[in-house]
Amino acid sequence: MTLSPLITLNDGYSIPQLGLGTWPLDDDQVAAAVVSAVEAGYRHIDTAVKYGNEEGVGNGIRASGVDRSEMFVTTKLDGQFQGHDRAAAGLEGSLKRMRLDYVDLLLIHWPLPSRDEFISTWKTFERLQAEGKVRSIGVSNFKPAHLERLLAETDVVPAVNQIQLSPAITRVAEREFNARHGIVTESYSPLGGSGASLLGAPLLSQLGEKYDKTPGQLVLRWHVQNGLVVIPKSGDPERMRDNLDVFDFALDPQDLAELAILDEGPGVGNDSDLTGH
Repeated sequence: MTLSPLITLNDGYSIPQLGLGTWPLDDDQVAAAVVSAVEAGYRHIDTAVKYGNEEGVGNGIRASGVDRSEMFVTTKLDGQFQGHDRAAAGLEGSLKRMRLDYVDLLLIHWPLPSRDEFISTWKTFERLQAEGKVRSIGVSNFKPAHLERLLAETDVVPAVNQIQLSPAITRVAEREFNARHGIVTESYSPLGGSGASLLGAPLLSQLGEKYDKTPGQLVLRWHVQNGLVVIPKSGDPERMRDNLDVFDFALDPQDLAELAILDEGPGVGNDSDLTGH
C-alpha cells in the first residue's frame, strides 16, 4: 500500500499531496470508491456541495474502517452560500450530510466576482475556522486579481487555491502568485479532464517507454514534482492504485520541462471571471 507524502500548509496543518477527486460520482458510487481508495492508501478525499455526493463520502469513510483522524476531507461551498453569513449554514449542511464534526479544508468553490460577495464569504470562513468547525480554509478558481483583493481586505491567507491545472493548462502566473503568498496550489482535472487529448500526446508515449509508466502516471508525477497537490478522479479501483503509484520514480529535469510544452496557451481552460456557480 502506498501512502502519499504530506505538504505543510501555511496554518501548520498538512495535506496529502495526492487525493481522490469524486465528481461526478453519486452517493452509492462514491461510498464504494472511498472504501477502495482507502484500501489502496488514499487518505485525502475531495468533494463539494455541488457534487451531490457528500453523504456518500461520509458513508465511505465510515465503511473504510480508518479512523477519522487519519483522513483529510475537503468540501466546497458554491454560490448559494456566498454572502450574509450563508457559509455557516452551508458548512453545517455539509457536516450533517457527511456526519462529521469538522472538515479539514473548506473552499469557496468559485469567486463569482460579478456578485462581489467573496470577501464577506471569506470573513465567515475565518469565523468558522476560529470556531473549530474547519481546520483549514481556502479558495478554488481564484485568479491573482481575486486573491490580491482578498489578501488586502481580510486577515487569513488562504491555505490552498484549487485550480484547473495540467501540462496542457499550466497557469504559471497563478502558481507563482500562490507560491509568493504561501498558498498551496491544488490541481483539479490534472489529467486534462474528460475527452482531453493530453494523455494521447506522443511525448507521453515516448516517456512511458523510458520510465515504464503510463501517460497518466507521468502527468501526475509532473504535478508532484512541481510541488502541487493533485486530485485525480476515478471510481475504478485499479485506476486509483495506478494514480497513487507515482512516488517511486522521478522525471529528469529535462523531461519535466518538456512536459510543459504541451501547454495549449493562456486562453484554454475555465475563466473564473466569466464562469462558475
